[in-house]
Amino acid sequence: MEEVEPPVSGDEVKVVVAHSERATLRVGDVFLKVDADQARVDTEVRAMSLAPVPTPEILWREPPVLALAALPGATLGSLGGASTGSAAAWAAAGAAIRKLHDGPLPPWTGRAGRSVAALVAELDAECETLVTSGLLPADLVTRNRQVAEAAFRRPWTPAFTHGDLQIAHVFLDGDRVTGIIDWSEAGQGDALYDLATFTLGHEDHLDDVIAGYGADIDLDVLHAWWSLRSLLAVRWLSEHGFDPFAPGCEVDVLKARM
Repeated sequence: MEEVEPPVSGDEVKVVVAHSERATLRVGDVFLKVDADQARVDTEVRAMSLAPVPTPEILWREPPVLALAALPGATLGSLGGASTGSAAAWAAAGAAIRKLHDGPLPPWTGRAGRSVAALVAELDAECETLVTSGLLPADLVTRNRQVAEAAFRRPWTPAFTHGDLQIAHVFLDGDRVTGIIDWSEAGQGDALYDLATFTLGHEDHLDDVIAGYGADIDLDVLHAWWSLRSLLAVRWLSEHGFDPFAPGCEVDVLKARM
């Protein structure tokens, strides 16, 4: 989960995100992504080359480092932080997401396209761990596990999905989308997974995003993905130096479904 820092000057090095799986540094106008999992980097490079929306320019690649040019503009905010941007900006982001989803399918399955059986098994195991470890109360977990069920009950047509479409990954200059970053989870998947990820914790902008997206959205399924994604994220975030209990973050998203 990556959060973009403000521009830095000269050769100053800023740590954007760092944990046991990967790290991203910013040096001037260059982002350096360090990832020992080269399959994940391969996916990111392939996805950016196929995506029908703006993506960062790849400056060079020398495993385990991928160098990307910084994008102009700024993001609409981050999970748990104050959101910015006009209604038109949020709608523009929705339109860009729709353009991505309507694009030619990549020839592989992404994080948003995991099988129902795999998701149910992962979710049930995670819910049990959350309760037995005492990280979350049982009633909160049980209720959100029930909400999450709507994501499993309907057929969906595969779309070109980003797989980790946080608002911190979408850059805009005014009301124009200038680029989308962090494509390592991309591939064929459920379009509503992307929309849920983008609006997670920012339900007040959901109508603007849907207006830009230009299609009817099953809100029960969207809420299901909010619950599912949050349930799967809480323990990982807690163990990797992030705070899902911060105001507006994953635990608050779960509480909103009670």
